[in-house]
Amino acid sequence: MVALLSVSNKSGIVEFAEGLISLGYEILSTGGTLKTLEQNGIQALDVSQYTQSPEMFDGRVKTLHPKVHGGILYRRNNSEDVAIAKHFGIADISLVCVNLYPFKATIERTDDFNTIIENIDIGGPSMVRAAAKNFTSVLIVTNPNDYTKVLENLQSNKNTLEFRQSMMIKAFEHTAGYDCMIANYMNQRFNGGFGGAHFISGKLVAPTRYGENPHQKGAYYEFENFYSNIFKTLKGEISFNNLTDINSAVKIASSFGDAPCVSIIKHGNPCGFALKSNALESYKEALKCDNISAFGGVVAVNAPVDIALAQEINKIFIEVLVAPQILPEALKEFENKKKIKIFTCGGKTLKFPKDTQDFKHIEGGFVLQDSDCVEISEIKNAQCVSQRQATEAQMQDLEIAYKIAALVKSNCVVYVKNSAMVAVGMGMTSRVDATKAAIKKAQDMGLDLKGCVLASEAFFPFKDSIEEAHKVGVSAVIEPGGSIRDDEVIECANANGIALYFSGKRHFLH
Repeated sequence: MVALLSVSNKSGIVEFAEGLISLGYEILSTGGTLKTLEQNGIQALDVSQYTQSPEMFDGRVKTLHPKVHGGILYRRNNSEDVAIAKHFGIADISLVCVNLYPFKATIERTDDFNTIIENIDIGGPSMVRAAAKNFTSVLIVTNPNDYTKVLENLQSNKNTLEFRQSMMIKAFEHTAGYDCMIANYMNQRFNGGFGGAHFISGKLVAPTRYGENPHQKGAYYEFENFYSNIFKTLKGEISFNNLTDINSAVKIASSFGDAPCVSIIKHGNPCGFALKSNALESYKEALKCDNISAFGGVVAVNAPVDIALAQEINKIFIEVLVAPQILPEALKEFENKKKIKIFTCGGKTLKFPKDTQDFKHIEGGFVLQDSDCVEISEIKNAQCVSQRQATEAQMQDLEIAYKIAALVKSNCVVYVKNSAMVAVGMGMTSRVDATKAAIKKAQDMGLDLKGCVLASEAFFPFKDSIEEAHKVGVSAVIEPGGSIRDDEVIECANANGIALYFSGKRHFLH
């Protein structure tokens, strides 16, 4: 029995080789892997000796040889194949352990294109695909995390067809993900990220009990390692809907640097937000916006959760709590709350991936775009188009309202007063309806909007929203501008003593 070992990631390869030798395998190896094995006293045959063909072109060609690929690919149940292999001295390579050149690590550390090109593996994917294709006879191993399981199965005579089939699927996933990464990188470098094809590749983290509804299957995947390494479950089982709500909650709560803000989400939209001097005060103020919708919602805290905050959260039913840390005494406070789910991501503040591209599924395909984000310059450099200018405090509230509005379903408006959201209208078919709906909800909650500020993620097409805002005492407004009726909107703001700012950038979220 011959096992071919050729890996870029040397983790665990020595122990794996020792295990294979103890099972009677001869080791065939190449380059750096061979050197690592020999340095650790493991006897292995150099592929070049076996093929009687030296490595060529600085290692670009070393395993691309009939004695390697023939040994992997020949059909053991085909008498003609067996005879050809015997005639040409082609060994039966029944196990192939390969992982690929570190292309991702290379593009992260350098922009030198020659170095990047040299870190595109050719022989590795060829051997992986060959072994996977011939899985009825060959065991393919591509992940060091599988070494122990492979050895256990070999030792207990459980190298079954079903096991090799599962490893075959992993192998094709491995090469597919690798090729997707290269193709996307090349399109990013030469075509601005929008080439003739785009590939979305993710690794399974875990299945969810179901999707959005019980009759739908569900699972979640990750691009890198955030959900498997950084996002931690402390209590409960995460659901499909939890994940999408957490995504919205943490995006908002992590948009304000290290400020101890709190975001409350229900069904993907914010029903509370505040940025106060500490997390406890932020939570209390955020809850005031809509404590009815907050029931059963998702709370994201951009600070460690202590016992005082835990006790406050426990006063109502919150389904999900996510924070950078949950202190031990705070976690203990939640022990008797059977239904709450608790997760962490980060250190002192929330940590969240910031993907450079965003996509949405449409029937038959998907739409792809650069990810949207609010630049601080949009607020700092916003043009005051009214006679009245906002105060420093109003500008701070405008910044909060504007950042939140960019993360709320369009059409939307966000009202903020004293660093806390006091009203929000989202997902409406007209902007004035969003304005009125937000006001109505605030009034139902007994909130005083007088002196608050207002942000819209897109321009006001008519002056009606400004008129409605004036009725409840809005003092300042920020919006992109760009309507053919901007003059009417500006005139209305001036007539009602409202400070009006144009940011010049729209932030639709459909």
